[in-house]
Amino acid sequence: MRIGLPSSDTQRGGSFRALVLLLRTVGLRAFSMASETYTSGTHSAAFVTCPNDTVAKELARGIVEKKLAACVNIVPAITSVYEWQGKIEEDSEVLLMIKTRSSKVPALAEYVRSKHPYEVAEVISLPIDQGNPPYLKWIGDIVPE
Repeated sequence: MRIGLPSSDTQRGGSFRALVLLLRTVGLRAFSMASETYTSGTHSAAFVTCPNDTVAKELARGIVEKKLAACVNIVPAITSVYEWQGKIEEDSEVLLMIKTRSSKVPALAEYVRSKHPYEVAEVISLPIDQGNPPYLKWIGDIVPE
């Protein structure tokens, strides 16, 4: 027997127990994910561009506080190239990635239009086809119908 190191019998027993624990954890997660149901398109990911961090944070906080979305990610330092009033423009912007119920997109768009400094605010959305079921459930739990 080596002093300070577990014997090979103990290592095998410990490894077996660790493997059983791992399989049990994975199995429970797989069962949990399989038992959740989600109808494609129930939720949407919406996108809004903002001129700076201050506007982005104010909009994001208001959107979540008003339960128009469960989560808003703020993605800094994007570059947008677009045509506006006959000229090609290039600007640094901040992107909001918004997770919400599809039924809330019209109210979300109205809120953004009412608070956004742009003359024409970008508010576009895409339906979520599939995803991590517990996360999709969480969106539904946070954002009321």
